Amino acid sequence: MAGAGLGFSSSFSAQSRATAGIMVRIPVPLLKRRKLKFAGLNEVFRIRVAGCGVSSTRLYNCGSCAAEERVPVDMERYKEAFGRRMAVAGLKPHHSIAVGVSGGPDSMALCLLTAAWKTDGPYAASQSDGYVDGLLAIIVDHRLRAESKEEAHIVSRRVSKMGIRCEIAECNWSDGRPKQGHLQEAARDMRYQNFQKVCIQHQIDVLLIAHHADDQAELLILRLSRGSGVLGLAGMAFASQLFSTSTVLHNDGSNNKGLLLVRPLLHFSKEDMYKICQASNQDWVEDPTNRNPAYARNRIRMSLGNLSSYTFQSEIQELISSCRKTRAYVDHISNELIDQAVTIMDQGYAVIDLMVLSPSKVPDMCLSKFIALVLQFVSQKHRTVRGATSKRLLDYVRTFPCKASLSTLQTSFTVAGCYLCPSPGSRGTKLLVCCSVNCPLPSTIEVNNSDFDREQKQYPSMLDEIIAEGKSYVDQFVPDVLDVKFLNMTCQSVLAEAKRIGIISESTHNNITLLERNETKYFKPENKVHLEQEIIENPSTSASESELLHPGKACYFMDRFMVTWNERPLRYCSSLVIDHRKAAEVRHMAESDWLYLAKLARCKNLHDLVPQITDADSEVEQIAGKRKQSLEYMQLSAIKSLQSLKSIPVAARRSLPVLVNHEGILLTIPSIGFQCCPCLIVSCTFRPRLPLGGGHSSFL
Repeated sequence: MAGAGLGFSSSFSAQSRATAGIMVRIPVPLLKRRKLKFAGLNEVFRIRVAGCGVSSTRLYNCGSCAAEERVPVDMERYKEAFGRRMAVAGLKPHHSIAVGVSGGPDSMALCLLTAAWKTDGPYAASQSDGYVDGLLAIIVDHRLRAESKEEAHIVSRRVSKMGIRCEIAECNWSDGRPKQGHLQEAARDMRYQNFQKVCIQHQIDVLLIAHHADDQAELLILRLSRGSGVLGLAGMAFASQLFSTSTVLHNDGSNNKGLLLVRPLLHFSKEDMYKICQASNQDWVEDPTNRNPAYARNRIRMSLGNLSSYTFQSEIQELISSCRKTRAYVDHISNELIDQAVTIMDQGYAVIDLMVLSPSKVPDMCLSKFIALVLQFVSQKHRTVRGATSKRLLDYVRTFPCKASLSTLQTSFTVAGCYLCPSPGSRGTKLLVCCSVNCPLPSTIEVNNSDFDREQKQYPSMLDEIIAEGKSYVDQFVPDVLDVKFLNMTCQSVLAEAKRIGIISESTHNNITLLERNETKYFKPENKVHLEQEIIENPSTSASESELLHPGKACYFMDRFMVTWNERPLRYCSSLVIDHRKAAEVRHMAESDWLYLAKLARCKNLHDLVPQITDADSEVEQIAGKRKQSLEYMQLSAIKSLQSLKSIPVAARRSLPVLVNHEGILLTIPSIGFQCCPCLIVSCTFRPRLPLGGGHSSFL
């Protein structure tokens, strides 16, 4: 790939960095221990220590002596390669872009390349007040070390000198410092939450991250040690949509297109990062926790540093590339199957046409990915289905007609937050996938605290255009099945096959296997019972914890339904009993709700079902004459709603939102049009947070 560095080692020695004339950071105590070693290289270090205003955890410049000249760095080559990768992602210089910056050599190199790309060429972005328009650096202060705040401000000043506006986002740990065993994972989650928050505030749709080829190699070893399949071995996506955990509510409901995460340096090496910084005389800082062997990535990084031969580096990247081709093929087939065989209903459930799908003809890996995407969409949660459960699920889907699984004799299947069963009336030719309310699911509702009609205006977004441009490029390079090397292979068989067909040599195979085994020793899988993966006959009807919704407000129910209570003057009637809070509880629909509708439709004396008005105040007396009219309205609404319910499978009804008052009396089922009073105007729209297919991604 053009623009790739000469090597992919992320841990080559300080000696080799100094010899190359690139920038090196060496803690002062370590430098003293290696003084004799470096003295033999005739190197002169210009070190700025604490006494000169920079602490010993800062960057040190490494230069050659007067008798030697540095090896020149071809920055134009790097800029051209970077520009091609940005074009592949569908990005152009006029697009608004954010850059995640840690202050290390990787993110500083990314800032340098992005600023140059933005300001070069005929379509260059303009500049104002010394800053490049449409470019923002986001520095996240994790607040896990005493010096992190100082470092964040140092990095901010350095990036500002490049002409890039900066914003520092501080992490707020509600439960205190995260536990040591989960520190890096918690920091990563918090970091991306802050990235998303800042991008939303600044109306930016694209975030660049400085992951590079060495990071991919580390991830390969890590996932091998965890028993990941070939899709996991493909590593990080070049481009992917990242969807926010909080939804912005607009007048038309949820407008969560997500954030496009792009990694334009995946074909650059760690050595390239140092060279780019050296060519621009750019300093960096480094988090000392990156050298702590207690963390898996650090251990792997140090081990890979001992295997930095060109052959090993190139072969491990070729292995990753082959896995990515397999991933791209599987993703392409899975999305085609979704387009052809899946119908999404307005009530939030999916119907899979098994005759169109022809599951017996689909390779296991493609069928598993297809099912996973459908389950992820319906449940709005990513739950990996593995092992025996995955095998039973594949067997269940492949049974045609889908009346009962041959191995389990089950007519229904509950897995990963979803309930699967034959679609009513289809005679097993169609499969129903709906949300299983008895499984652990997202928080019940998110209430919008501002007035719904006064919600913030939508800003013009170019995300659709960018994604369309990126997809048009990706579609040209979807591999043919003959070019896919590892279809339906486990992680161990991937290595064996790669060695057999010559992607990796015997030596590289042995080294990867050794690294994997060494890291596996540290891995202790958690023995947790996942109730959502148990096979059961019938789904539970238990409702989730209720929340309050007020007039004029909107809420997001179970990450899938936008429920809006339009504020209207509420005339008191016997059928609408709302307490002084003027609020309703939102919960799942239960069997008792449609039984209540049936009783309303058949009941001749509605006073038996609706509480009598006992207050004797003047307002109640004035509207008492309208009681009969209100009850007739409610009965007619119940009759019409029962007709709508007939078209919705029983299993799918259970995830529909309903509103009840403080006494548990049913007020409205907005999905089917039932409302107990014409004054109560509540609407419900199916607007899932995560789109079907998981959003745009590219593994080029």
